[in-house]
Amino acid sequence: MLDLLYSLDVYIFHICNSWIANPLFDSIMPFITEVKNFYIIYVCLFIWLLWCGGKKGRICAGVLAASLLIADPLNSQIIKELVGRIRPCHTFVENIRLLVPCGGGKSFPSSHAVNNFIAAFVISSYYPKVRLLVYSIASTVAISRVYVGVHYPSDIIGGSIEGMVLGFILIKIAQKTENYFSSKEISTNFEN
Repeated sequence: MLDLLYSLDVYIFHICNSWIANPLFDSIMPFITEVKNFYIIYVCLFIWLLWCGGKKGRICAGVLAASLLIADPLNSQIIKELVGRIRPCHTFVENIRLLVPCGGGKSFPSSHAVNNFIAAFVISSYYPKVRLLVYSIASTVAISRVYVGVHYPSDIIGGSIEGMVLGFILIKIAQKTENYFSSKEISTNFEN
């Protein structure tokens, strides 16, 4: 059964990495997959949430910051090491089109997918009108990891699920924390 799943994973990998290859994707996917290219956008988003987003924006920014501070090390340093899956570009998978450096880390689950899907989950929880946009961005980044040759499709599926589960948990913690402090504020007002 595991051999069948691995064969299916490699087959879909080749569809994404080779069969749909074209000059346009060859130029934009390496750009999309590089997190450094988006730092300025992330900073602007945090500034907007903190400065213009009101209470909801500040809470969203706080949950986003906590999410990424928790999710990335948890995934990269613990889960990936426990699973120990080797990236396709370090294996005997044939005919890989490697468009970016392979990297030395493990493969499952994709940290790009985890980070982008946790961000999409958190942002869309506070701003449902942008749900389609943020999930489209997260999906494009995740797919870019397969297209450039550094992850299997199951890596990005696992990463997206992990990101959304962690996002759900952190949103629930934030809601309980906010409710706790709101009830303390109400009881303090009654005592005065």
